[in-house]
Amino acid sequence: MSLSYKARRRWSLVILLIGLPVYVVTSVTILNALGRPPLWIEFFVYVALGILWAFPFKFIFKGVGQPDPDADPQARKD
Repeated sequence: MSLSYKARRRWSLVILLIGLPVYVVTSVTILNALGRPPLWIEFFVYVALGILWAFPFKFIFKGVGQPDPDADPQARKD
């Protein structure tokens, strides 16, 4: 089932404004609970977590910054 352009825009806002901060707080909390690892390990864990959060939502974010493909070409303001 494919989401409409408007639905993808709304979901992307929800993910960025609510989901991403929750993910960041959870990641930091888990890493702090493990103790203080060496700086280079901590750096690579944060980089990996920073990249991995986006993969499940790739289909939602794809094309969101573009004009609505379903809109009437006459109504577009390019």
